[in-house]
Amino acid sequence: MDCLVRCARDAAQNGEERPVQAFVTISRQVGAGGITIGEKLALYLKERDKAATCPWTVFDRNLVERVLEEHRLSEEFAKFMPEKKVSEIQDMIEEMCGLHPDEWALAYKTKETILHLAYSGNVVIVGRGGNLLTRRLAQGFHVRLVGSMKKRVTHVQEYYGMNEREAVEFITEEDKGRKDYLRYHFDKDIDDPMLYHLVINTDLISYDDGAQIIGGQVLKFRVKCIFPSDVGHVSNVPDR
Repeated sequence: MDCLVRCARDAAQNGEERPVQAFVTISRQVGAGGITIGEKLALYLKERDKAATCPWTVFDRNLVERVLEEHRLSEEFAKFMPEKKVSEIQDMIEEMCGLHPDEWALAYKTKETILHLAYSGNVVIVGRGGNLLTRRLAQGFHVRLVGSMKKRVTHVQEYYGMNEREAVEFITEEDKGRKDYLRYHFDKDIDDPMLYHLVINTDLISYDDGAQIIGGQVLKFRVKCIFPSDVGHVSNVPDR
């Protein structure tokens, strides 16, 4: 049993009101360093957040695994949970033919898991519209990472071993998919700076510095979240 689950369980069994813990969401353009900065941020906060009830943990690729585990779903469901909007016609036909489960059912399960993680606190949630799913929770700090196409192409080439043409196509497709995902599920523009506490251009700020900037702000921000009465309520209504 991991720390997040254990802390929540122990507090409930002992009748204790668990101290409110902050969490971070990271929205990112492809190749802007979301996963790397998320990992560096978690390490930074592990070392400095003395009030954390559990070690800070990153959820990016392993978020899907968490959804499957929490809802007792087969690993086969993972391939039906991309972080982008698929064609509605394709989705409808495949669902009617029994080729995959209902997209909205999986989206709702993903939302539940993200909310559980956020409410537990001490987590960095990368992608999946985390900032919008958790917007009613006052203890959330939301970040957007951006960069030029040139720099992002270079990062993607190095990370995935692609040539330049492949990297450009990959970035263009994935960025569009993520943008469409938020538009479809939340009717929001992923590039709207008003959705975030902080927007960082990773062309100009290194991954290490970016993690430190975010971490420093989170440590200041979390002081405002120590009283449960300040915390927003979790909505049971799915955003559609």
